[in-house]
Amino acid sequence: LLDVIRREKPDHLAVAFDKGGSSARVDAFPEYKANRQETPEAIKIAVPYIHKILEAMNIPIIEVAGIEADDLIGTLSVQADKAGYKTFMVTPDKDYAQLVSKNIFMWKPPKRGNPPEILGEDEVKEKWQIEKVEQVIDVLGLQGDSADNIPGIPGIGAKTAVKLLAQFGSVENIIASSEELKGKQKENVENFAEQGMLSKQLATINVNVPIQFDAEKYKID
Repeated sequence: LLDVIRREKPDHLAVAFDKGGSSARVDAFPEYKANRQETPEAIKIAVPYIHKILEAMNIPIIEVAGIEADDLIGTLSVQADKAGYKTFMVTPDKDYAQLVSKNIFMWKPPKRGNPPEILGEDEVKEKWQIEKVEQVIDVLGLQGDSADNIPGIPGIGAKTAVKLLAQFGSVENIIASSEELKGKQKENVENFAEQGMLSKQLATINVNVPIQFDAEKYKID
């Protein structure tokens, strides 16, 4: 956080926290993130102190019970964009790539002495080998995401997902055009169509959660 402030000198800043994870995703798919190990005790102990440090620095804390930090950041980023701000989401999480737009960027923290990586629309499309940023969600819906225990469609990995999306454009279109596929791939797409759609739903960051971007509150003194 201090590195971000020093490097980028932001005009506005807020820090989002999970508070109990995503109720909506767990309701839709009880196994969502079920593969995750329990939060280490050291982190549980540290979080309240991190809150106190942020409060002492007058940096707003954003958290809502039952809503993931991804959805909070997604919603605020879209609202800030509409209000005319250029927004940088500070995260190494690949899922956030779906939110990147003309004025919304990913700011990936530096690793092993390398500089931070800033991803705009062109970088996301090149990295994921897709034509449109929103297809990030389709890739995740097809291949799944082991980090979040999202199943995807069996037999479809990243390369196959990209190839299918280049031809059909979306998970929905792939399912609707399954008669054009062959062999085991056709069988899997048809048998696991519902699972593929659920996976896309789980991977989609909600940009309409009940919070409001507050430029005055998030302004750095």
